[in-house]
Amino acid sequence: MARAVLEYTKMVLKKVSFDTRLFCKEVQKAITTLLPEEVRELKLWLQQFITDKPELQQSLIYIKNNTKKPLN
Repeated sequence: MARAVLEYTKMVLKKVSFDTRLFCKEVQKAITTLLPEEVRELKLWLQQFITDKPELQQSLIYIKNNTKKPLN
């Protein structure tokens, strides 16, 4: 089930990648809904997805600044 949320998030991000502002907003939303390991996987996916889209590079800031800390 959780895997489905990550895949859905990727699909949404692909669809809104035409708009930098909306893309960043969706990245922020994803960070709040995904599990920590999914956020790490999303970060890897984002790095690959935006290699040829320099206008979306700023979205990585949200992942670096807002990653959830593991509960100990």
